[in-house]
Amino acid sequence: MPDFDLAVIGAGAAGLSVAAGAAQLGASVALIERGQMGGDCLNTGCVPSKALLAAAHTARFVRDSARFGVIAAEPLIDWDRLRAHVHGVIATIAPVDSEARFRALGATVLRGEARFLNPATISVDGCAIAARRFVVAAGSRAAVPPIEGLDRVPYWTNDSLFDLTEKPDHLLILGGGPIGLEMADAFSGLGCLVTVVEAGRIAPKEDPELAAGLRKALAARGVAFREGGMVTGVAPGPALVLSDGTRIEGSHLLVATGRTPNLTVLDLPAGRIQAGPAGIATDRGLRSVTNKRVFAVGDIADPAGIGPRAFTHVGSYHAGIVIRRALFRLPARVDYAALPRVTYTDPELAQTGLTEAEAAAAGLSVRVLRWPLADNDRAIAERETAGLVKLVVSRNRVVGAGILAPHAGEMISQWSLAIARGASIAALAGLIVPYPTRSEAGKRAAGSFFAPRLFSPRTKALVRFLSRLP
Repeated sequence: MPDFDLAVIGAGAAGLSVAAGAAQLGASVALIERGQMGGDCLNTGCVPSKALLAAAHTARFVRDSARFGVIAAEPLIDWDRLRAHVHGVIATIAPVDSEARFRALGATVLRGEARFLNPATISVDGCAIAARRFVVAAGSRAAVPPIEGLDRVPYWTNDSLFDLTEKPDHLLILGGGPIGLEMADAFSGLGCLVTVVEAGRIAPKEDPELAAGLRKALAARGVAFREGGMVTGVAPGPALVLSDGTRIEGSHLLVATGRTPNLTVLDLPAGRIQAGPAGIATDRGLRSVTNKRVFAVGDIADPAGIGPRAFTHVGSYHAGIVIRRALFRLPARVDYAALPRVTYTDPELAQTGLTEAEAAAAGLSVRVLRWPLADNDRAIAERETAGLVKLVVSRNRVVGAGILAPHAGEMISQWSLAIARGASIAALAGLIVPYPTRSEAGKRAAGSFFAPRLFSPRTKALVRFLSRLP
């Protein structure tokens, strides 16, 4: 008999969600982790980055308080206390992801490196373990590009960034995706010079109109951008050397050029598990296409060739699918049609569903609705009017939504629900929202769908006719 019903490889967000659910349902679970419990999200990703951003946004608020008639001195950044704040946040959340908690839930926690011995067995530091089902949740790590000279220059990735012991004078950031932009906002707010170098355009997966608004907001706070700049070399300093010969010099370098799945140590061929650069090849139900005992979740999963989605909330979503399939034998499959994502800058950039360009590429006939925050009373009251709500509508249904606004991540969920449930634009325009809130901007954008017809000459003529009736 197998040793366990389920063996989960990796105690990051996705693996922990699977293990917690399965153990509480009465399955025998082995949870295997070679590094820190909580994985990237807790220790080097979501949690510390948001803690750092909170400090930076507080410093910026103090710095800008004169706009409200509140006069404050330039904030002094105590780097040691800042670092203690970041690690204190990690320590506060850590018990939720701890060995003790998962043992209390009934899981067997094994510390060591897992690798497949054959399709039905893994080895954890030399100890063979069999299971009815395996869930590979080994996650991803920072991708480091093969740039000449980079290996000879000290640099940060998100794995090392939060052990910072000194304030950078001028931080160079290689990469203009979510991590690069969030850290540009953070270090700029903490009083550092920041330059972002991106081979294409910043926020390349986001709506270009919203990305342009974010670029403008960050540039107004002093972040310098060099887009379309291919880095061909790195020199001591550090300095980034571009293809046109330009040198951009700084005091510190952060490499934020994406993620790569942790595949190498697992010995997937021994487990008859097909994988590629994007991760483990699975069907839409997250089951390996070549070994039916194996599921993959989180950053390491490549369902049906559509590529990974490296978000913590996707790991939790994947966990629900695997539990339904592996434990209850129910059909379940990934559907990213209403998957939200957020870049946690100030303002935040949140997106769900299709962008305008993606909808056009899919052959949909669309209408785009916009409402600027400059016309939102809450934004005006708080003097944060940079931003926009943008809705993509097809056949009277919202198929995509993008928001550039403070706390946009808190506003995007209603649009994910609307897309997932196929809510009509009329229902969304008729939604009652509290005043004054930024959510009104979304309602006003939805309501603008009907404005041309509602205020047309024909409607006005009808109103005049009806007004004559007794």
